[in-house]
Amino acid sequence: MGAIPDTPAGDDTRDDGGRTARRAARRPLGGLGALTALTVLAGGLLAALPTALPPGAPGGATAHAAPADVPGGLILVLDASGSMAEDDGTGTTRMDDAREALGTAVDALPEGYPTGLRLYGSDSSDCTDTRLAQPVEPVDPEAIRDALGAVGPTGNTPTSLALERAVEDLPEVPHGAIARRTVLLISDGESNCEGEPPCEVAERLAGDGVDLRIDTVGFRIGEEGRAELECIAEAGHGTYYDAPDGEALGRELERAARLSADGYRFEGEEVDGGAGGADTGSAPTLGPGGYLDRIGPGETRWYAVDLDDVSTADLAVTAVPHPGVAVHRRDGLRLTLSESPESPGPPDNLRRCVREDVRFGDDEGAMILTGVVSRVPSPGGNSTCDAAGRYLLSVERESEEGSDGAHWPIELRVTVEEPLPDDVRPAASATSYGAAGPDAPLPTDEPVDIEGGTGFNDAVELAPGVHRDRLLPAQTRFYRVPVGWGQQLRYRVEFGNEPTLEGNPGSSWVRTAAYAPHRAPIGRGDFRVERPYRGEESAVDMGTVPVTWTNRYESSTAVAPVRSPGHHYIAVSLGPGATEIARNAAIGVVLRVDVVGEELTGPGHDAVPVADGENRDGDDNGDDGDRGNAGDGTDAGGDRDAGNTAADGSGWGAPLMAALGGAGAVLLIAGIAFAVTRLRAPRPAPVPPAAAPGAPGGPYGGTGGPRGTDDNGNDTRGDR
Repeated sequence: MGAIPDTPAGDDTRDDGGRTARRAARRPLGGLGALTALTVLAGGLLAALPTALPPGAPGGATAHAAPADVPGGLILVLDASGSMAEDDGTGTTRMDDAREALGTAVDALPEGYPTGLRLYGSDSSDCTDTRLAQPVEPVDPEAIRDALGAVGPTGNTPTSLALERAVEDLPEVPHGAIARRTVLLISDGESNCEGEPPCEVAERLAGDGVDLRIDTVGFRIGEEGRAELECIAEAGHGTYYDAPDGEALGRELERAARLSADGYRFEGEEVDGGAGGADTGSAPTLGPGGYLDRIGPGETRWYAVDLDDVSTADLAVTAVPHPGVAVHRRDGLRLTLSESPESPGPPDNLRRCVREDVRFGDDEGAMILTGVVSRVPSPGGNSTCDAAGRYLLSVERESEEGSDGAHWPIELRVTVEEPLPDDVRPAASATSYGAAGPDAPLPTDEPVDIEGGTGFNDAVELAPGVHRDRLLPAQTRFYRVPVGWGQQLRYRVEFGNEPTLEGNPGSSWVRTAAYAPHRAPIGRGDFRVERPYRGEESAVDMGTVPVTWTNRYESSTAVAPVRSPGHHYIAVSLGPGATEIARNAAIGVVLRVDVVGEELTGPGHDAVPVADGENRDGDDNGDDGDRGNAGDGTDAGGDRDAGNTAADGSGWGAPLMAALGGAGAVLLIAGIAFAVTRLRAPRPAPVPPAAAPGAPGGPYGGTGGPRGTDDNGNDTRGDR
């Protein structure tokens, strides 16, 4: 994986396309922009609920090409022993069902994704009978079909040996890279060869699970065989799928194969977080950019940042467990930002600035988790953690007994904003949803088919309009929408009627989350972001307040993160439990997306709507340049502040605005500044700001900042 280049303070890494797309929300388009808009809006007004595919049909989404530099791959391991020659109960053999199902699965894989096929028990009754029928290379569906066509089930079931050889078939992971390598084992029975039991082999091969998982599929399998495959999957940090018939086999193979191919696309430079313990001096110092590390159950990783006395520090952490593996509702991450003592010492000596807990919130299975801690200097510059110096970020993984023990890859992102120019007096904070509230109308155009990204780095950009995608159980899709100064993101995610499995009254969930450009989860406010899923029509909604620089001083988690223009992210998730509900491999979703309001020229109180070609005032304070799980960072009790205050921008008003004028503006900036090497003018005495409504003692209400949990341990829930 290539490292993300460091971004000096204040560098504006947005491309012009992002700016143009923001204007497109409310302004006429010409040339290529008009052609794009016509493509999105073609067909006029049409109700666009997702359309279910016929049972057993492929997922329906266009298979994108897999990035050439993504390490990892998939090896299909098929039991071709004598039992696979038996009738499946419909007049065809189990092997015929397997050929058809595997063909469907490889057709659904992204073009170029490394995929191979290994057989065992196909040539003789010898317990050494396993061979590589198709090497792991860019997927070739026809070659895999040809290899399957030549198989005649004959032999025994040497499962342990097949697993050993399959891991050897997968490509090596380059040093410093985080890969997703998957062994997908398909069998109709238990191993009948002597030697090390398959479950023990799986545990040894998978190790800490960072770059290897072993999934299993039981096809028309008995109790003993199912128990063995379930044990292999659990030991291999994977998932067991049950397939009682050929249709189910095709469905589960497609799900497992696509989850392997659609793994999170990481970007960043490898770092080794300090272990802490009795000495925090081992923490690596991070500059602006992206970083990759890994963390095991119960471990804590330490990182350092050097801050000046006027900068806001945003440190985002995204954890990516294997999708759907066993977790407890209280499992997750605890992020803490602290002031470091003048000399390295034990963590007990640190003074905490802000803390945030991000948890799964249910027991269905693991999903992507994201949280952010921010150091926002107070207007007066005399609060806890305002001083220049070295700060420490600790990332602690909390894991209950019985949860999957694989190490999680984590992606850290450090972002930077420069202070406002001295002559810019920022507008008052905007704490109301106004015209973009829950009842706001949304686009009704004909939907355009898309395929969302795997994470922040490859999130698919959406223009205002209607978009249609498909979602697997235990999967999160990511999208990004350019939003400018003064504008609001508003969207709805709709799920249509889907065929369900007979006799299953189960329930899962659907969920969405929105993230600011610096990846801070945006609190749900007045919106409903999660609903039960049973295969019936349902919808979740989300929106933001206007992007306003001074929002950073509000206490509401629905307001404070919405402080910079740029790409705002949308995450849409389907619970792992949907595997027991949906009859199709993937379910259809429709996203209705709007950007409300005209983009303003900058953060100033006197900013005007952007005119074509007009320069923006202070427009270098937003997008972090990312191409863009999930937890939305909302307190477990729910944040309901946004939308309940006046629509006239009340909150941080006239007293603070006066303090922000002239030289006082240098006191309030957003981002991270490292190693101060220039002289700074002494601070002017600021005008004390008025306390924000509902926040005793100032904007933070004594909690250390607008993005942290309080000392009572209020936590956030992953992907909520």
